[in-house]
Amino acid sequence: MPSIFSRIVAGELPAYKVAEDGRHLAFLDITPLVEGHVLVIPKREIDYIFDLPAEELASLHVFAQRVAKGLRAAVPCKRVGVAVIGLEVPHAHIHLVPLNKVGDINFTSPKIKVPEARMQELATAIAAKVDGGSGLSEAPAAGSPGAAVPPELQKLVAGLHFVSESDAPLEAVAFAAPGGDLSDAALLKLLGEPADAKVETLELTQFLRNHTADDGVLDDVNLANRYKALQMYLKQELDGTQVYRVGTGPKIDAYALGRTADGLLAGFKTVLTET
Repeated sequence: MPSIFSRIVAGELPAYKVAEDGRHLAFLDITPLVEGHVLVIPKREIDYIFDLPAEELASLHVFAQRVAKGLRAAVPCKRVGVAVIGLEVPHAHIHLVPLNKVGDINFTSPKIKVPEARMQELATAIAAKVDGGSGLSEAPAAGSPGAAVPPELQKLVAGLHFVSESDAPLEAVAFAAPGGDLSDAALLKLLGEPADAKVETLELTQFLRNHTADDGVLDDVNLANRYKALQMYLKQELDGTQVYRVGTGPKIDAYALGRTADGLLAGFKTVLTET
């Protein structure tokens, strides 16, 4: 059974996100020690943090550093404390806790309750201070400061889910890509994916065939028509659109990307579950 954090990554559960890239996610702890308590996780589910390969462990901590700097800039504190406990959720995670005194990071202390409006306010404030952009969909896309997602694409993607062995939301994305042919190495760097990740390309129509069919996996003609409209946009409004499957199971990131008239790579991202 996927961990609660994997369900957040897949979009099955909500979270107060503060930063995200292709490999990592940071969000507010809903049972915090103090206001602004953040959890940083790898998107790939692994129970014990020190079972991560060295490169992935280092990458997680570099991402956590970016988040910690944004946290300290947004939430008044003397320091940002760091802790790894690993007993609560079977999915590796790092605690970032704003500190004004040592007791602020005492995990035996009672957790506090923060109102929903305040949690959203904190998440927005921290995301705005993350160096290089938070990578969230409402901010510049991960790895591409200043890349704006076309509004029509946002509308077409909103509320759609891709069905594999589990459902995952579609997220509209845009990246400031270099000109010319895009190598696998350059693509992985742009997406924030591991440098050694497997890349497989698919034709868009083939990838979406079970979602655009009226009698397909969605079992809903209206949703199938929405997928048809999205497919038409990606093929007609973007140049050279194709699907990139990145990684190996059970969780695979899938990106449908083509070039806009002004040279951006734009499209959508989702997560496939294949066991």
